[in-house]
Amino acid sequence: MSWLAQNIINVTDTAFLGRVGEVELGDSAMGVYYICMFTIALGFSIGSQIIIGRRNGEQNHQAIGPVVIQGMFCGAVLALSMFLFSMLYAGNMMRWLITSDTIWQATVDFLDWRVYGFFISFLSVMFRALFIGITRTRVLTLNALLMAFVNVILDYLLIFGKGGFPQMGIKGAAIASIIAEGASILFFLLYIFITVDRKKYGLIHFHSLDLRLLKQVLSISIFTMLQYFVSMGTFFLFLGVVERLGQRELAVANIVRSIYILMFIPVNSLSITANTLVNNIMGMEKIGQVIPLIRRIAFLALGVMIPFSIGLCLFPHAVLSVYTNDAILLNAYLSPVYVIAIAGLFCSVSHVVFSSLSGTGNTRSALALELIILVIYFIYIYITGIKMRVPVHICFIAEWIYFFGLLLSCIFYFRFAPWDKKKI
Repeated sequence: MSWLAQNIINVTDTAFLGRVGEVELGDSAMGVYYICMFTIALGFSIGSQIIIGRRNGEQNHQAIGPVVIQGMFCGAVLALSMFLFSMLYAGNMMRWLITSDTIWQATVDFLDWRVYGFFISFLSVMFRALFIGITRTRVLTLNALLMAFVNVILDYLLIFGKGGFPQMGIKGAAIASIIAEGASILFFLLYIFITVDRKKYGLIHFHSLDLRLLKQVLSISIFTMLQYFVSMGTFFLFLGVVERLGQRELAVANIVRSIYILMFIPVNSLSITANTLVNNIMGMEKIGQVIPLIRRIAFLALGVMIPFSIGLCLFPHAVLSVYTNDAILLNAYLSPVYVIAIAGLFCSVSHVVFSSLSGTGNTRSALALELIILVIYFIYIYITGIKMRVPVHICFIAEWIYFFGLLLSCIFYFRFAPWDKKKI
C-alpha cells in the first residue's frame, strides 16, 4: 500500500533522526511537504483504482491494463511537474512557513534530495491501484516490508556514517528513502512478470495515450487528488503552526505524528479493504450488501485500535524510547501521546467509513464533505496555535474534531444521499 510504504519510511526516518538531535527531528517533520506532493499522484491512483475495481467486479479484465498504462503516462507528467515546481519554489515556500533559520536550512537540504523520489513514487502508485483493484493486496504488504528493510539499513549507514559511508545526517535519510522506493518499484515489476497473467488483464500491449480514457479516469480522480492534497496540506500547515511554538514543540509533534502513523497502519489496511470490496460489490450490483459490509469492517477496525490505544496509554515511555532517551523530551511527549491515543479510536471508524464512501465512486461528494471539516480543523489550529499559543497537546485535539466530524458527515451522507446511483 502506498500509504503504508510512505508511512514506514517516515517512521524509520524519524526514529533514526531522533538519535541525531532535536533539530534534525524537527526538520524531518517539515518533510511532510514531500508527502503533500505525493498525495496528488496517490489521489490520481485512487480514481484509477476505483475504475479497475469496478471493471474487475464486472469481470471485464481486459479493460484494466489500459487504465494502468494511462496512469503511468499521467504519473510521469505529474512527477516532472512536481519536481520542477519543488526545485524552483519549495525553498521560498519553506521560508514563508518556517521561522527558524536552522530548521529552514536543514529542511531545504532534505528536500533537495528527497524530490528526486517523485519519479519513482508517482509511478509506483499505479501498481498499488492495480493490485488493490484486482484484490491481490498481499503483495503490497510484502513490498512495504521490503521498503522498510532497505530503508532501515540505509538510514543506519547513511545518517550515522557507518560501514565506510560518509555521515550525512538528514540528507542521508532522504537518499535512503529514494533508494528504498527504487527497490519497491523493481519488486513490483518482477512480481508482475513472474506471477500475474498479463494477457488476462490487458498488460501485454503498450497502449498509446488515450485521451478518452484519461478523461474518464480524471473525472473521478480529480476530486480524490484535491481531497488528499488539501487534507495533507492542512496537516502541513498544522506543523507550520507548531513550529512557531518552538523547536522542541516541533520535535514533539513529529514524534507524536510518527506514533500516530504506526497506529494508523492497520486502520489504513482495513480502509483499503473496505474501499475495494465496496467498489467490487457495486460492480456486481449487490447494493444491499454495502452498508452491512461497511459496518462490519468499521467495528473490526475499532476492535483492532482499542488495544493499541490502551497499550499506548499504559506504556508511553516504552514507545517513546524508540525515538529518544532524553528524559526531558520523554516527559514533554506524554500529554500529546494521550491525546492521539483517543484520536486513534475516532480515526479507526471514520477512516473506514470515509474510504468506503470514496469506493462508491462519489469522489466529488467525498471532497466536499472533507473540505467542510478541514475548514473547521484549520480554524481550530489557527486559534489555538497562533492566537492563543497553547501547548502542543491542545493543538492535537484538532484530530478529534477532524475524525469525529468526518464520521458524522459520512453517516449523514449514506443515510440521505443517493450514493448507490453512481455509475462508472
